[in-house]
Amino acid sequence: MAKFVIKVGKSDEYDEENRVDTERETQATVTLDVRKTMGGDLAIYDHEDIDIIVSPSKKQVIAFAKDEVNDMVYDAQSRLFDYLSKKGVIKRDSVEGGNVYGAMQGVLEEPVGEGLDAINVAILNITKFMEEEAPRFMYQRMYDEQEEDRLLNPDAEESTELGEVPHKREKGSIRPGIYRNAYMHNRFYRA
Repeated sequence: MAKFVIKVGKSDEYDEENRVDTERETQATVTLDVRKTMGGDLAIYDHEDIDIIVSPSKKQVIAFAKDEVNDMVYDAQSRLFDYLSKKGVIKRDSVEGGNVYGAMQGVLEEPVGEGLDAINVAILNITKFMEEEAPRFMYQRMYDEQEEDRLLNPDAEESTELGEVPHKREKGSIRPGIYRNAYMHNRFYRA
């Protein structure tokens, strides 16, 4: 059986004396932001749009939206499950929407050969997927920073000649101190 070392916790807390040694050599080492749930599932938080859960008990990979469900989240989930199905990690016909809104899930393939662990192979392939996604995140961050800089510090072409506009106590038709609500003038409409 291939040996993978999966350590849940901070990388600076890892020490050599607590390491599990076997006669087999480690074939791959990955660094991810992974937390183990009370149920034994592995939650991976490295992706910027989705959280990925690898469930050893259910033999599933589940992707949840990180903040909000939008087209970018669905595209990220679709790319993840396309990648995993092309690598033979999950069953292509098992990819479906999960029972949580915005979730997508797929069932892990059963390893045929001796010495393969489906969970370790899934984590290794999710890591490779994250490495492929890194340029996409970097480009999005760079674009957001440039757009923010363009709006906050415009050049001469994109700015007006007015400069600083002084503030006045009263501007426009809404004067401070007047109470405005929907029933303000109801006393005028008596029958």
